[in-house]
Amino acid sequence: MHRKYFQLIQEHVTNLRQMVFLAGPRQVGKTTLSSFLKDAFTTVYYFNWDNADHRQLIMSGSKAVEEFTQLLRLRDQKPIIIFDEIHKFRRWKNFLKGFFDVYEDKCKIVVTGSARLDLYRRGGDSLMGRYFLYRIHPLSIGELLQTPILETEIQLPKEISVTEMQRLLQFGGFPEPFINQNMRFLNNWQRLRKQQLLREDIRSLSQIQDFSELEILSDLLIENAANLINVANLAKQMRITESTIHRWIKTLQEFYYCYTIKPWHTNVQRSLRKMPKLYLWDWSLIKDNKGKKIENFIASHLYKAAQFWTDSGLGDFELYFLRDKEMREVDFLMVRNHKPWFLVEVKSTNNQGISKHLYYYQKMLNIPHAFQVVYDLPYVNADCFQYHEPVIVPAITFLSQLV
Repeated sequence: MHRKYFQLIQEHVTNLRQMVFLAGPRQVGKTTLSSFLKDAFTTVYYFNWDNADHRQLIMSGSKAVEEFTQLLRLRDQKPIIIFDEIHKFRRWKNFLKGFFDVYEDKCKIVVTGSARLDLYRRGGDSLMGRYFLYRIHPLSIGELLQTPILETEIQLPKEISVTEMQRLLQFGGFPEPFINQNMRFLNNWQRLRKQQLLREDIRSLSQIQDFSELEILSDLLIENAANLINVANLAKQMRITESTIHRWIKTLQEFYYCYTIKPWHTNVQRSLRKMPKLYLWDWSLIKDNKGKKIENFIASHLYKAAQFWTDSGLGDFELYFLRDKEMREVDFLMVRNHKPWFLVEVKSTNNQGISKHLYYYQKMLNIPHAFQVVYDLPYVNADCFQYHEPVIVPAITFLSQLV
């Protein structure tokens, strides 16, 4: 399956000197993306830290990699060297810094990782200025439609079948279960991925020891998806300290199990400030096909769009929600270059009028666009970003205009 990210990566290694960092969840397609470079470039070397021979070569140092890849040989095109999962190497930052500083004019470097590649910044020299980070997300409506990468953020709407959108909601956006579209496969895939995440990735790269308790928390977070994180309640349920809950949730975020969205409080009187909302990278873990699952589905599209637009150089984008102490709430606020850009209120069905909170916050913050995105409405071939007053928009239309 062709991923939209490949064009970004290909353009980067063709035109820029910095290393490419591909970061994202386990099994989201980072290795497949990097392997596509073999079809576009003459010489590509691939080293996987989980391969014993490759690991030994990397641990032998930069000179050993240089000799293996014959970097000093005259070539008509610089070779590409891919280091997969190298963040598991305790000295990975120093290795990459040294390798890049010596051989940057001899090759192009691509680094992938299923834990955050900028996670371990304690000590040593910074890699700042030596890499660009591209955050890889699960599949989305825009990727299924194969919409092109533009010089602007928003696409014109394009129709996708309702069946295809429902499949994406049901099976999630990770490529393998989405392509298989089989519930038995999905259940087994989810179980295996959870084991690998908790008992391999987190065990090897964190200080957590009590994995049975961590597994219980991961299940509780599924139940609490699309809600405010109430750390006190979670700590009471699990009979552990609030500080432990905070630390474990942070770890699960760092390994792409979940992510959080903070409340926007600039110029919002009596705004909620501390409690974020939590969502899952794999929305298929949520078993209902209404309410929370649909909100998580749309949240993930928006979160992906914000990071894709940022990583591709279109500006600085962040996703928030709005809520004040009078319980006036809007599900999502997209912020562009530190200014509110558009609001999104998610509804499963179109059984009520436009939320009055959209009007309230749009006027208060002078936001250009406000959308009530409804999942069960049929596709409409109209650009919702042409409207500047609150408008009801089919999810199938709205999501097709994102990446």
